[in-house]
Amino acid sequence: MKSGKSILIFGCGELQQSIIGRAHKMGLYVVGIDPCEDAFCKDEVDAFEIVGGQDFDGTCAVVEKYGINAIVTAATDKPLVMMARIAEKYGFPFFSVDTACWSTDKYQMKQRFLEGGVPCAKGRLIKSVEETDDMAYPVIVKPRDNSGSRGVKLCWTREDLIVSMAEALEYSKLDSVLVEEFIEGQEFSIEAFHFDGKSEVIQFTEKKTTEFPYNVELGHKQPANLTEEQKSAICDIVSSIGRILHFEHCPSHTELKINEHGIFVIETSPRLGGDYITSTLVPLSTSINMEDQLLRIAFGESVDMTQGRMDYSSGIAFFHFPEGIIKSIDNRFYDQIKDASVYSLNLRLRVGDRVNQITSSANRYGEFIVRANNRKRLDHIMTEFEEKVRGFICIE
Repeated sequence: MKSGKSILIFGCGELQQSIIGRAHKMGLYVVGIDPCEDAFCKDEVDAFEIVGGQDFDGTCAVVEKYGINAIVTAATDKPLVMMARIAEKYGFPFFSVDTACWSTDKYQMKQRFLEGGVPCAKGRLIKSVEETDDMAYPVIVKPRDNSGSRGVKLCWTREDLIVSMAEALEYSKLDSVLVEEFIEGQEFSIEAFHFDGKSEVIQFTEKKTTEFPYNVELGHKQPANLTEEQKSAICDIVSSIGRILHFEHCPSHTELKINEHGIFVIETSPRLGGDYITSTLVPLSTSINMEDQLLRIAFGESVDMTQGRMDYSSGIAFFHFPEGIIKSIDNRFYDQIKDASVYSLNLRLRVGDRVNQITSSANRYGEFIVRANNRKRLDHIMTEFEEKVRGFICIE
């Protein structure tokens, strides 16, 4: 990667912090845009501009002002359509506007899946609960145009659905919601790249989620406990998704479930996964930095997804506690970072704070990240660590 080039990063929130750092390490001049004037990383970029998410002319002005050579984002779906429009105008390596639209509307995505033979949950758009009278409960309701489990809820009855529809619409700019059949099974996400007309899976991630009715991610482990047959089938599905949605010059983060009936895709997105999955867990478990590779792809450079690969295990657990008030935090909690297996530790609670039920990824209470030589050792360390730290937090 040659220095002296400039890159525009869409979004300067906490989710973009890691890729901003990687861009700086490559010697790039980093320009960040965000609609929020107090964006989390506004002081970590070389130049920061306040630009609305729908402001095409304003975004073009930034591209031209700084002589932008490439565009990128991380772990968010929100700017993808705008990025595709900008890429189309200026000839940046990126996917099409159609791909961006299909990928940011869960209903359009599902239609593409069904047309292309990708196994997925049956679902429909509804504006009123009467449109589900022929559906069997339980069902999942979700906004078409949001992520991070916001507004996603399991409904066991018609009455549940009425309440949950209203909640889902609060997280949407549209007037309809997606209602799907509920699929049992273990959840996974698949981290992949799509370039030069091919798809390549980098890592398989195993998920832990909250109890229903909400379905919020509480942890991830890599590599997932999957058979070689399952991995092969998943790689084929990811390739089909890339072909059906026309993924190119991009990563993908695909969420799916596996049960005795097979593999079912929940949704996908042509971007890096959040929750530290691609920024931290993948480098720890494979020695491959997907952010570095994405930056190279953004400049139209060739990439190698196998060179220097190592096979370790990594995991993250998000803290969840009983509801109540934090009465005390034992100082020994913070001493855990001295453990050689603990990569990072972050608690977003102080004495006096109220702990509420976790209903989306936006209201979790911190996390710890661990690395181990193998999956068995990782499981042991994470279970032991979670049990230990709960004893350091007093809640009443």
